[in-house]
Amino acid sequence: MLLCSTPAPFLDNTTPMTTPDSRAANGNLVTKLPTDQELVLKVIPMPGDCNANGDIFGGWVMAQVDLAGSVLPARVVKGRMATVAVNEFIFKQPVRVGDILSFYARINRIGNTSISVVVECYAERFRSQGQFVKVTQATLTYVAIDDDGRPTPIQR
Repeated sequence: MLLCSTPAPFLDNTTPMTTPDSRAANGNLVTKLPTDQELVLKVIPMPGDCNANGDIFGGWVMAQVDLAGSVLPARVVKGRMATVAVNEFIFKQPVRVGDILSFYARINRIGNTSISVVVECYAERFRSQGQFVKVTQATLTYVAIDDDGRPTPIQR
């Protein structure tokens, strides 16, 4: 089993989008889960998702964020849509094997053909259940498309 150990110099959580409770024994800022966003996905990364450093591969996390981000726009679009932009993506802390990842999302903006979504990911560490650390935040844009793959107006 690969152990995901030494954290890289990630961005710190000095200005979290949620209210901090305290610092965990490992120094990570423990936060409350958001109440103004919807839980859209929960997943546990496995050893096969690790990179060469033993942390969970960033591309795997990005794929999960894209899936999580598509849930709310799918309810609005009620048809085909595609990811057209990753406007912001911040890795705040490393993700480790066995973490329980909770992805929360909220719609940021609805345009004529596109929807912007904010996704935040929180890790419940394997050895510290009940404590949550914000590990990733992102803003993505999805566009409604027709059967030919062209942008189509969003019906409201």
